[in-house]
Amino acid sequence: MCHIPFKKIGLLLLSLLILPASICAAAENQAAIIIDDFGGDVKGVTSFLEGEIPITVAIMPFLEEATEQAKLAHENGLEVMIHLPLEPKKGKASWLGPKGITTNLSKEEINKRLQEAYDAVPYAKGLNNHMGSKAMEDQRIVELIVQFAKEKRLYLVDSGTTPKSLMPDLAKHYNVPCFKRTLFLDDSLSSKEHVSKQLHTFVNSVDHYEQPIAIGHVGIKGHETLSAIKSALPLFIEKKIELVFPSNWASPEIDNNLNKLSRGAK
Repeated sequence: MCHIPFKKIGLLLLSLLILPASICAAAENQAAIIIDDFGGDVKGVTSFLEGEIPITVAIMPFLEEATEQAKLAHENGLEVMIHLPLEPKKGKASWLGPKGITTNLSKEEINKRLQEAYDAVPYAKGLNNHMGSKAMEDQRIVELIVQFAKEKRLYLVDSGTTPKSLMPDLAKHYNVPCFKRTLFLDDSLSSKEHVSKQLHTFVNSVDHYEQPIAIGHVGIKGHETLSAIKSALPLFIEKKIELVFPSNWASPEIDNNLNKLSRGAK
């Protein structure tokens, strides 16, 4: 039996919590696929939620089926995240969906909508942005999102809608796990052939990124994206690339060291 002084455990825990290096693990032959725009009744939803492909389900929190789809995804072993609608620099207002976070909102209203989003998407482990080319460059808004993620122990994914996003730096400042999107698999007009080409590019670039993440969408061409991913699964196996959830890379060193301490103190 190994006895570890309580003070020493406390100091180790404190050091683990403040070291930025312990926030995220590099992926070793791993990759993640996030599918955005769940929450409504659109093409691809039902098939993706069956759980055959280990995707992370990004749910727009203020759509009518958000909570139901979050529960179904969780029941089928998929990871759930909040797909937060944020103000873009251009585009149709309807693309933002209901209760989008815009730069004219007060701090109180933003925090209210963040909490409502969290409540609407049970089992969420992370958060990424829907649109947001304007909001992701606004320090006040991004800081509120990062602080909220820290409070709720959520990881963040920067969808990369603007190269001037403040999320990575602010997440690092607040010690919140934050990952960047590697590439988009599709757009609103993508064919299966286009998505397949993107998947091949993604697979061949996995070892160039610490946490490779591809983002696709349900919706108008959701069935095309689904079909292409299914067809590409043998390619991931051939390249020995494991599809995982982003939470797999968040805070692993802290968890591992706590487990070691727990076992040693018995």
